[in-house]
Parts: sequence; structure tokens; C-alpha cells
Amino acid sequence: MRIGIVGAGMIGSTVAKLWVDAGHEVRLASRHPNELKPLIERLGTRASSGTPEEAAQFGDVVMLTVPLTAIPELAQELAPLLGGKVVLDTGNAYAQRDRDIARDATLNPEGSAGWAAAQFPKARWVKAFNTVYYKTLAKEANRQGDRVGIPLAGDDRNALEIAAQLVRDAGFEPVIVGGLARGKEFEPGAKVYNTGMSGQDLRKVFTKQPSPGGEVTPSA
Repeated sequence: MRIGIVGAGMIGSTVAKLWVDAGHEVRLASRHPNELKPLIERLGTRASSGTPEEAAQFGDVVMLTVPLTAIPELAQELAPLLGGKVVLDTGNAYAQRDRDIARDATLNPEGSAGWAAAQFPKARWVKAFNTVYYKTLAKEANRQGDRVGIPLAGDDRNALEIAAQLVRDAGFEPVIVGGLARGKEFEPGAKVYNTGMSGQDLRKVFTKQPSPGGEVTPSA
């Protein structure tokens, strides 16, 4: 699969390596693509760099892994390019960093993912990879036994299934929590946030919580 990654920070570069190792083609995006040359060389021939627009056009799936403050400008540029595509949103609202936008995103009935998704109305939005520290992702991928769980939330069933497969390919266990509104259950401050819980343990937490946005899928 071809995956565009808009944002080449810790999460983006870490997950890019895991997907490249699994055989996917990845295009990492930056406002200054030439600065990504050392990273691309480390990742190998299945990796390339480009602008955000080029990554959006390249990917069958596109991951946005940028601060919330970048979302409004990116929406103006990328929303037309992401229509119909599965978008994985790793964003979190941090008041100290994102200021007023963090407040607006937190107050959204569907949390920060709902706030972001509303700006890309034709994209198939899935909240993913927002709740596990990048060092944990790098260290614990493909571990033996119970794998680290990656919770997912979205309103498009097929998009969730695609996201779940990409989580497996990266070496983790997908946990489909429910509709996009349930993404609030794994944002900063939630019980499971940044714990590195296994998929099995995550399901125990989520099945005890109300599910206004959809049911957990235990087999995911």
C-alpha cells in the first residue's frame, strides 16, 4: 500500500519505519522536503519525501501527524485532495502548545478528532496512533505475546478495517473502540492514555465504558 505521512516528527518517522519494514511504500511530507533526505536514506528505497500536497496525492491512506495548530491551514490545502481517502489522525489537544485551538478541539462533542475531521468533510477519518509514546512504538513493535494495543475510532467501518490492518502491519494490536466520538476516551487525560497497555487490557477498559459512538469490536 502507498501511505502518505504529513508530518515527519517522532510519531511520523517512527511509524514510517515500521510500515516500510512491513513492505509498504511511504512518502513523508515536510514544508522543506530536502531536510528529510537523511531520514529517507535511513528508511531505504520504499521511502520518499515531498510536500504535504504530494504526500496527500501519493497515499492510498494518509496519516496526519501534526500539531492541532497546523490543521486549519492544512485543511485549506489538502481537503480537496483527501476526499474519499482514509485519513489517520494522530492529533491531541495540548493547551500549553495549542492555546485557543486546544480549547475549541476539546469542547467539540467528538473531541479533537471530530474537530479536525469537520475541516476535511469528505475524508474517511480515523483517530489512531495518538495514545502511545513514540519510544514505545519503536521498542515494542512486533513483540512476542500480548502486543501493545492501538485504539481506533471512526464512523466509516471500511476505513476502520483498513486502519486496523495497518496497525497490525506496524506490529501492534488494533482495538476498534467505536465511532469517532469515542476517540475522546483515549485522548490526553484518559485512563489509557500513554500507558502502553496491551490490546487485551485496552478492551477490558473500553467495554466497561459507555459507547455512544458505537460498540467495541472484540475481535479487531
